[in-house]
Amino acid sequence: MTDFSSLPLVHTIAGAADVAVERDHVYPTEQGPLGFDLYRPPARRTACPAIVFVTGLPDPGVTAMFGKPLKDCAPSIGWARLVAASGIVGVTYLNRTPADVTALVRHLRAEADTLGIDPARIGVWACSGHVPNALAVIAHEPIACAALLYGYFDLDGTVRAEPAMQYFALPAISIDELPRAMPMLVVRAGRDTTPGLDERLQRFVAAARARALSITMIDHAEAPHAFDLMDDTPATHAVIDDVLAFLRRALA
Repeated sequence: MTDFSSLPLVHTIAGAADVAVERDHVYPTEQGPLGFDLYRPPARRTACPAIVFVTGLPDPGVTAMFGKPLKDCAPSIGWARLVAASGIVGVTYLNRTPADVTALVRHLRAEADTLGIDPARIGVWACSGHVPNALAVIAHEPIACAALLYGYFDLDGTVRAEPAMQYFALPAISIDELPRAMPMLVVRAGRDTTPGLDERLQRFVAAARARALSITMIDHAEAPHAFDLMDDTPATHAVIDDVLAFLRRALA
């Protein structure tokens, strides 16, 4: 079994190594405080937009499997550095349950002045089985944009993670709850062999377009699942750059 927690991204950009990381910030939850980290853009002093890297797995289980929480895994660190080098604060966090991200987003808005974040420009990023939890946040919180990579989608009245045995969040979210005007990027991995994932992803995109949601799709036709970790090719490098460009435009 591949240990995705230790795989670095296949691509980086100028400035990513120079990003300042502020660890041990704290946000409140009903079960007590939890930590989050801020990845700061180099040489930025004004309030910045922010991207929250949404997770759909509880960290106690992740730590039992990999010896570290998701915020300290190589993919999370790599993407947070990329967005920070693009002029956006990257936010990674601890959770006890997938729903804790809602408390985090509300804390970021409430403490935006102290944290140096623009409360009107907070977006979300998620991949794979974490996408359903990001959709739940989009449905229930004022989010500025979303980037959703090779994710699980379902249109049987809800949007949810497909394989329940993977213990991802299973929020019951109707596609009609998603805001029409919010820019949303969906990235498809054309060679994704995860059972049922590609069919549902394409059905979701079609339904979103039929409802006039502000959705953009990048079709990375030759890519496998987790291409940002597994496919070190010029095409994947370009798609990662395109994701960053989308976030910069949406949060400008």
